[in-house]
Amino acid sequence: MGLTLNAALWLLPLSLPIALWVAWSDMKFMKIPNKAVLAMAGVWALAGLPAMSFSLPAWGWGWAVLGIVLVAGFMLSAVGAAGAGDSKFAAAMAPVFSTGDIRQVLALFAACLIAAFAVHRLARALPPVRRATPDWASWTHKKFPMGMALSGTLIFYLLAPILAN
Repeated sequence: MGLTLNAALWLLPLSLPIALWVAWSDMKFMKIPNKAVLAMAGVWALAGLPAMSFSLPAWGWGWAVLGIVLVAGFMLSAVGAAGAGDSKFAAAMAPVFSTGDIRQVLALFAACLIAAFAVHRLARALPPVRRATPDWASWTHKKFPMGMALSGTLIFYLLAPILAN
């Protein structure tokens, strides 16, 4: 089915500030705040039902997908394949993708991951950027701030139906 224009118009204004907060926080501190995760889940709790045109099955499926992604994320986190904050945020944003084509969502995530990695590496190599953000943990951390890629995926997925109309 995919995301409708109605859903995008309900979810983007509420999700955009959270996604930007997550990307910034992950770059600055290498942490995604639990408050951001709860805020994203709150977006689905409050706006998911009208976004899904008041379809209880579609809204409920979003909660099921959140649970599935949370369990998978905890398993990945337990073996060191993903950060706990990344796993929790991925789960909190998962309901937004619950009516989408998983192949398209994964392709978008892959594109956002590559772009976020390239932009992050380029930004950390630029002296003006480093001088403006000298205390950002991600510049010297051995791991990549995955919140950038997760946030980008959420933002571009929600923008797509709006830009298509």
